[in-house]
Amino acid sequence: MKILLLEDNKRLNNTITKRLKIECFEVDSFFDGSKAFEAVGKGYNCYVLDINVPNINGVKILKNIREYFPNVPIIIISSTVELDIIKNAYNTGCDDYIKKPFFIDELIIKIKKLCNIDKNIIKIDEHYVFNTKENSLLKDNKIIELSKKEKLLLELFINYKDKLVTYERIESFVWEGELTTIDSIRALVKRVRKKLPPNCIKTEVNEGYRFFVI
Repeated sequence: MKILLLEDNKRLNNTITKRLKIECFEVDSFFDGSKAFEAVGKGYNCYVLDINVPNINGVKILKNIREYFPNVPIIIISSTVELDIIKNAYNTGCDDYIKKPFFIDELIIKIKKLCNIDKNIIKIDEHYVFNTKENSLLKDNKIIELSKKEKLLLELFINYKDKLVTYERIESFVWEGELTTIDSIRALVKRVRKKLPPNCIKTEVNEGYRFFVI
């Protein structure tokens, strides 16, 4: 999913961009309104716009977006407390408004809600995520190759995170009804461990494993 971010505060821009990428969004970030204005038509799924930026303000860009893309979600972020400006943003077509300062998680939640993104993306830590819809593991937005059994095991762990996953359950789910051995299960877990952050998988002696995310 592709997002256009317009924020002239470089530190905030970089912080938002980094978090969005961790959440597996593709981000084009701009500090200047005129540059963002030129990029409006490049196939974005969501726009996040500050109002008070150099050259062309966020509300003018919002108006331009709405002329061509009436249904794409647009979020305004601004430190302004002037009610007329906020009303104008909504009347022009913004879907939501966040007043600075704000928690980045608040912005992430609003983007996911407006874009109808479900809980397919499971964050394992700040670098690793698992897409349950596609059964894919990513580190810093790069796909980590997994075998079929590795995907099934990780899917099982995700579904039962923090809970005991017994050897019997692993055998049933991953081997899909075929018989296997404890040694084969341990070997599979060892391979998956090498592809994940440290300490995600905890061994429960003679029982199975527990999987933890942050």
